[in-house]
Amino acid sequence: MIDYNPHNWWKFIFYFHKADTFRKLLPAMLGLAAYTAIFAYVENNILHYVPIKNPLTIHSLIGFVLSLLLVFRTNTAYDRWWEGRKIWGSFTNNSRNFALKLDAFLPQQHEAKETLRILIGNYVQAVKDHLRGRINAHTLEQTTIYNEAYYAGIKHIPNRIGQAMYREINKLHKEGIINAEQLIILNNELSSFADNLGACERIKNTPIPVSYNIFIKKMIFIYVFTMPLTVVLDFKFWSIPIVTLVFYAFAGIEIMAEEIEEPFGTDNNDLALDTIVKNIKANLVEILNG
Repeated sequence: MIDYNPHNWWKFIFYFHKADTFRKLLPAMLGLAAYTAIFAYVENNILHYVPIKNPLTIHSLIGFVLSLLLVFRTNTAYDRWWEGRKIWGSFTNNSRNFALKLDAFLPQQHEAKETLRILIGNYVQAVKDHLRGRINAHTLEQTTIYNEAYYAGIKHIPNRIGQAMYREINKLHKEGIINAEQLIILNNELSSFADNLGACERIKNTPIPVSYNIFIKKMIFIYVFTMPLTVVLDFKFWSIPIVTLVFYAFAGIEIMAEEIEEPFGTDNNDLALDTIVKNIKANLVEILNG
């Protein structure tokens, strides 16, 4: 995710970064401009053929309907992005709450504090890597018990770390360090980790229905490539930038929706999960090692 100042208008008007929509659409825009130019030349200089009366009015009505579909498409994608951000906000809050309660319940300098600090940090890091499809146990912080051998052969490492946290809490209860009431309180925090993970997996594994996605793209293609039929009669060669701009607007909205509908990746518009995980780990160190 890019960190930026939303109030700096001029910078973003003239700024084109490597993943910008304009760069992605530039080849298609150039091809469409050439297609419109050829059509305009043939129509205005050779054929002079008018297929229907008031074609621009009819095409405008179709464009209005297409705009409504794109608005719904963008809102749906943004809802997924925002829900992902709320889930990771919950990860942050749950980690802090869990750490604060552990600090209050456990004796000072108890070894379980350091073990659970490592496990909580590993859990959020493992969830981030799990959602990105590139989890690696070697990048996790190791302990004497919970080392690379503990994660060997495990496909779902976040669940494995969750098991370790439950075992550590249950061990503290059996040793009499925490009582039954405290165990229930800590269990609520532990459950929230699994709930958040499941919510993230639901977003990642449930894409926008393919039929809806294909329909939008087909409608944009049909609308734009039939647009020269309606505008060259009134705007002549000015139809070249007009058609190209309309395509950029419609296709750009679709591309932006595609980028934000799966918010856990590494694209510029995805969530800043690396920063969130880093902040969670820093909070854990301050609370449990303070």
